[in-house]
Amino acid sequence: MNLTRTGATAARVLRQLSHDHRSVALMLLAPSLLIGLFAWLFSDQPGVFDRFGGPLLALFPFVIMFLITSITTLRERRSGTLERLMTTPVAKADFIVGYALAFGLMAAVQAVVTVAFAVTVCGLEIDGPLWQLGVVAVVDAVLGTALGLLASAFARTEFQAVQFMPILVFPQIILGGLFMPREQMPDVLEAISNALPLSYAIDAVTSGSATGELTTPLLVVAAFAVAALALASLTLRRRTP
Repeated sequence: MNLTRTGATAARVLRQLSHDHRSVALMLLAPSLLIGLFAWLFSDQPGVFDRFGGPLLALFPFVIMFLITSITTLRERRSGTLERLMTTPVAKADFIVGYALAFGLMAAVQAVVTVAFAVTVCGLEIDGPLWQLGVVAVVDAVLGTALGLLASAFARTEFQAVQFMPILVFPQIILGGLFMPREQMPDVLEAISNALPLSYAIDAVTSGSATGELTTPLLVVAAFAVAALALASLTLRRRTP
C-alpha cells in the first residue's frame, strides 16, 4: 500500500461527495432527525429515551453509512471508474483503504453532529463520559462503511444494494440486544447474536462508564470492520462486468 495513492483516493472520494449535496445531507442530518423523532415520540414517558437513545446512536450511523457507501461504490463499479483505476498503479489496498478513510472521516463528522444533537437538543442523559459515546458512534459508522464496501461487490444495481439490508443489517438490529437482552434469547438466536458485530456495538453503548468494559466490544467491532474491508479488497478485479 502506498500512502500517497491512498491519500489521493480518499481525497478524490471526498471531492465527489462534496458535489453530492443530497448524500452529504443524508449522512449528516438523517441520524439526527431520526434521533429527534424518537425523542419526541417518547417525550411524555420519562426514561425511555435515555434507555434506548444510546443504542440508537449505534444503529442509525451504521445503517446510513452502509447505504451511502454501498450505493456510491456500486456507482464507481458501474460507471467504469473502478475499472480505469485498476489499470493504474493504484493497488487494491490503496482503493479500499482510501475509501475507508474518506467515509470514515464523514462518519466521524456524522457521529459528532448526531451525538451533539442527541445530548444538547434531545436531552439524552448517559452514564459514562460523552467522548465514549462519540467513539462508539464513529466505530459503528465505520463498520457500516466496511460492510457497504463489501455489499457493493455483489450488487449490480442500486436497488440490489438496498436489498442487502435485510441480509446484513436488519438481522443485526433485531438480534443485537436492543429489543431483548441477548442472554434471554433462545440458545440458537443467542449464538447467532454473539457472532454479529452490531451486538458488540450495542454492548459498547450500554457498558456504562467502565472503560475496560468498553474496550473489548469496540475491538470486536473494529476486527469485524477490518475483516469486511479485507474481503472487499478480494472482490476488486482488473475488469468489472
